[in-house]
Amino acid sequence: MRRRVSKRIGRRLRELNLPDLEAYRARLSADPGEWAVLDELCRVTISRFWRDRAVFEELRRARLPRLAALASSQGRPVRLWSAGCASGEEPYSLALLLRLGMEPSPSFEILATDADPTVLARAREGRYSLATVRELPEGWVKRAFAPEHGEGLRLLPAFREGVHFERQDLRTQMPEGPFDAVLCRNLAFTYFDQPSQQRVLQLIGERLIPEGVLVLGAHEALPAGSGWVRQTPLPIYERAGG
Repeated sequence: MRRRVSKRIGRRLRELNLPDLEAYRARLSADPGEWAVLDELCRVTISRFWRDRAVFEELRRARLPRLAALASSQGRPVRLWSAGCASGEEPYSLALLLRLGMEPSPSFEILATDADPTVLARAREGRYSLATVRELPEGWVKRAFAPEHGEGLRLLPAFREGVHFERQDLRTQMPEGPFDAVLCRNLAFTYFDQPSQQRVLQLIGERLIPEGVLVLGAHEALPAGSGWVRQTPLPIYERAGG
């Protein structure tokens, strides 16, 4: 995704007839409106269901059953937050996991947030191409999707229940919580500077239950010395002492 963003910025430099990034930094200083353009360039909204399969299999195998059991013992639904949800593939993957991948299926609430109203509108519609669902476990596509418009698919209403979408920019706003798990993948810990990453991490930690987990993208890691524990090679973290 960094390569994609770099290409976009390169095209922008050519549009502005600027020789290099230093010249673009000068442009940003001289023209505050250019920051909005840069913000759009940095948004990568392409995703797919069950992205980073090993992560979802670990959530299915161990993490979510444990969290769901804990939530049930406390008489509440398991609560999950997908931060930077794009067109909904990630939160709907969680919903499918909870409905089709766990027995019995637990009560749950999934909050999905993104700063882009266009992708949120698409997410609420639940329409996808075959290419976005190919990594789902065998049989799930037939159970959860209806064919639509040739090779198009639409997620059935029953599998959209329990998923709520809100427009929020992680840099300025977060839901209150608490959450059992937060997925913040390929967003803050890829594109934000170190001070912003530390701030986001602190605020996410305040919104997680003590036993909760934070899931990052496959090529991301938390800032050094942040006080979180990763128990496997996968980017799934728990706060130390949780």
